[in-house]
Amino acid sequence: MLWLRTWALGVKSLLLHPMRSLLTVLGIFIGVASVIWLLAIGEGISQKAKEQIEGLGADNIIVRSIQPPDDDAGGFSAPKKYGLTRSECETIEKTISTVEKVLRIRELPYKFSYAGNPDVKPIDGRLVGCTSGYAEVTRLQIEGDGRFLDDEIDVSSNVCVLAGDLAQYLFPYEDPLGKQIYMPESRYYFKVVGILKPKNATAAIGGSLEAQDFSRDVYIHIKTMERRFGDTVIKRGSGSFSAKVFELSQATLRIKDVRDVPRTAEVIKATLEAGGKEKRQDISVIVPYELLEQAETTKFMFMMFMGLIAAISLLVGGIGIMNIMLATVTERTREIGIRRAIGAKRSDIIRQFLIETIALSVVGGATGILGGLLCPHVVELSRSLIQQFAPDVMKNLPEIVKETEAIIVPLSIPLAFCISVMVGVIFGIYPAMRAAQMDPIEALRHE
Repeated sequence: MLWLRTWALGVKSLLLHPMRSLLTVLGIFIGVASVIWLLAIGEGISQKAKEQIEGLGADNIIVRSIQPPDDDAGGFSAPKKYGLTRSECETIEKTISTVEKVLRIRELPYKFSYAGNPDVKPIDGRLVGCTSGYAEVTRLQIEGDGRFLDDEIDVSSNVCVLAGDLAQYLFPYEDPLGKQIYMPESRYYFKVVGILKPKNATAAIGGSLEAQDFSRDVYIHIKTMERRFGDTVIKRGSGSFSAKVFELSQATLRIKDVRDVPRTAEVIKATLEAGGKEKRQDISVIVPYELLEQAETTKFMFMMFMGLIAAISLLVGGIGIMNIMLATVTERTREIGIRRAIGAKRSDIIRQFLIETIALSVVGGATGILGGLLCPHVVELSRSLIQQFAPDVMKNLPEIVKETEAIIVPLSIPLAFCISVMVGVIFGIYPAMRAAQMDPIEALRHE
């Protein structure tokens, strides 16, 4: 009964100054909601990055060719050879026993148009030479009755598979299957045998892997690319001529056992650098398995940092509680003197003021949790409003911002609530102790 009476008296005292109590609760509300919001956004970003890395395959090792900087001096320059070669891929496949399969890829920028409709202007895209396994590794899906590339087909037959967005641009009113696309720069025609479902672009992963946009890709067999386009890419300009020679843009190596990935990656680096005194600058070895481990570490540090920022908000709310309670103690000095004079102990005074601070913290924590749970809906609503009223701004945002969803971290809810109550207790102790230590006679004289 004593505790119930104390709680009732505490709530009644707070309701005597509703605006003051509301502003104090607001400080705790913002702190608790900030903890949940920041951790939810951080979890969403981390999860998106992790999904992209997992999409590369934890049992894969990616070797990419790095193009050297262009010579801006102009004029004519000798062909520059760089990057991964077919013979190096064969050496890796034959000599490293832990490598199960090598998937070779070559990418070239080209313009594409619809051979049967001259009104459709040529569009810039990417010609990708690959094999049938490319669709599985990059998780590309065929739409409708088409098919992906077949390794058994005659490499002299010009067939291709189109990305969904490119197919929609080139064939807005027709079924692309069986039609031909035209490449003005090379004067080649390719018959469309498959259309891919739309695939979102992947964001760059740190400094290891650049962003990939699949929306304007045309896929042909890599053997066909070798026969039709060769290994030399010529760039002509006004008063200048340059050429670069590279055989492969990328090779994805599938490892038999994911546990062998780190060791195999070291062997691959040593194989590619054999005979050279310095580290090769024209290739990059990317290990998704290591990136996943780095992502987990980065996630932990990121969440700690976000939690620290949110904790500062709770600290500010706690300071607000202390200020309000100190002001309350001053205003209720005479009341404290009367209670002490009629027999109240110091522990009773401490309990009374601590209950008031805890009540403020509990209300602020509970409302803060409700506000924090709205985070995913608010993020989605914000994106919808930006898309509706500022589509240009939305278009220029990074893909990870446009696609990331806030994911509530279950642990953040009890954690934020417990911290808010602790803040109320910690910052309420000093005002309560100050009230309890007042001299009853001096308190009764207070006007």
